[in-house]
Amino acid sequence: MPSSSISSTAKTEKPWITRDRPFGYLLLITSFISFLAAAALILDRLELYKDSSAKLSCDFNAFVSCGRVMEQPQAAVFGFPNPFIGIVCFGIVFAVGMSLLAGAKFARWYWICFQIGITLGMVFICWLWFQALYVIAILCPWCMVVWAMMIPLFLWTTIRNLVHGVIPAPAGLVRFLSNWGWTIVILVYLAVIASIFFRFIHLFFASNA
Repeated sequence: MPSSSISSTAKTEKPWITRDRPFGYLLLITSFISFLAAAALILDRLELYKDSSAKLSCDFNAFVSCGRVMEQPQAAVFGFPNPFIGIVCFGIVFAVGMSLLAGAKFARWYWICFQIGITLGMVFICWLWFQALYVIAILCPWCMVVWAMMIPLFLWTTIRNLVHGVIPAPAGLVRFLSNWGWTIVILVYLAVIASIFFRFIHLFFASNA
């Protein structure tokens, strides 16, 4: 009887990153870094408002330039600079992380809303990634910092909600994602790096002719 109880507990034990405190730290780290990147973009945008010819700290060349990206319509999808969205949204994520560390417990509907928000953010980031690579063909370093933070934020929010039953899913799928979560994060990072490499391969192997 005791051994069967121990075995049952082991099976239902949640991965450490999906527990409240570790997950809270993940929210704090990813949102804080993303917030700083968004803030840097806003400061750069204000600098361009003052002097449209200003050279920004993240302007390296014709293909890696925050300034040139800001000139594109994709940089203000809703009529104002995209980083303002980041400032607000990542501030909310940071607040949720702080609340978890303080011991707050949220209802299922709250986590569903949080999941929807994070998912919409990830969809927006994927759209911006596609636009940056295959439409305007210019990379923004600060934007890429946000990409890098959104990947673990989205994946582990989803896994956390699967593990806690917020999102119904087969036990096998939940177990697989729980065990391979960080591996999936790394694979997505590699896929993004590969997409950048192959899109700008002509810069890496520029012809001397």
